[in-house]
Amino acid sequence: MGLDLLPPEGERLWTLNAVRVPAGVDDGRVRARLLSGFNMEIGAGLGPLSGKIFRIGLMGASSTPPIILMFLGASEKVLAEAGCRLPRGAGVTAAADALGNG
Repeated sequence: MGLDLLPPEGERLWTLNAVRVPAGVDDGRVRARLLSGFNMEIGAGLGPLSGKIFRIGLMGASSTPPIILMFLGASEKVLAEAGCRLPRGAGVTAAADALGNG
């Protein structure tokens, strides 16, 4: 999908992803659009990471393959609307392949 994770590979959590907000993208606008348009809520960065990361939880019912694929599709759409240039469908395709659904 072309987005960067904040922590180094050895320090990442299975249940929470800290994704860097792409340059020029208003993180609050993206989070609000995901919530209003898709009923999907992601967290903002806290303290010194405010405006710099999205906190995306993957726990319980929100971590099923259909929900993950739906979230990635919604995220791609909303980020594109916010001016982020992403390869459309790349996140969904990569996740579907990793999940064995591609």
